[in-house]
Amino acid sequence: MASKIKICGLSRPEDIAAVNQAKPDYAGFVFAKSRRQVAECNAKRLRRLMDPAIPAVGVFVNEALDRVVALAAAGVVQWIQLHGDEDGVYIARLREQTACPIIKAVRVQSETQILAVQALPCDYLLLDTYGPAQYGGMGTAFDWTMIPPLEKPFFLAGGLNMGNIDRALVQGAYCLDVSSGVETEGYKDPEKIGQIVNKVRS
Repeated sequence: MASKIKICGLSRPEDIAAVNQAKPDYAGFVFAKSRRQVAECNAKRLRRLMDPAIPAVGVFVNEALDRVVALAAAGVVQWIQLHGDEDGVYIARLREQTACPIIKAVRVQSETQILAVQALPCDYLLLDTYGPAQYGGMGTAFDWTMIPPLEKPFFLAGGLNMGNIDRALVQGAYCLDVSSGVETEGYKDPEKIGQIVNKVRS
């Protein structure tokens, strides 16, 4: 069973207060273009407010390498999630410049595709729902039967909420990645965050 949980897409001090209370294993800042995007200065402020025991994951899409490295070096993020078209060369160069664990996202279309991405020099995979028009944040689940046996640990993302968390827990994921499933009217809901973290922990 998955034992870890990440709450992604934090953008306000109220979101930080909620994760400090619930204590998920990871918290995510989205630096890519998205309705949950945070500016660098805001992310720095939010990281200072966050419990230092909770690692912050920076979500990037085809970002300039220097910017990713700078945010890691400044301690704004402790983990790096690549959600775009980053290839093996990009990941290898990133590895040379930071010791942060690297997660490579796959917008799942087939088992073969997941296995191909597993061959990249990343530490973890993140399996997310494919959409032709965007790199993530679809808010819907994909067909989990497409997940092959994997050697690398993986984060499971895409439309996770209290309605499907029990099924998600038995997919063999290292960590469950939740964003829209803990929101009410587009904003993080402290009660939903607490509920889902407790569910995963129980």
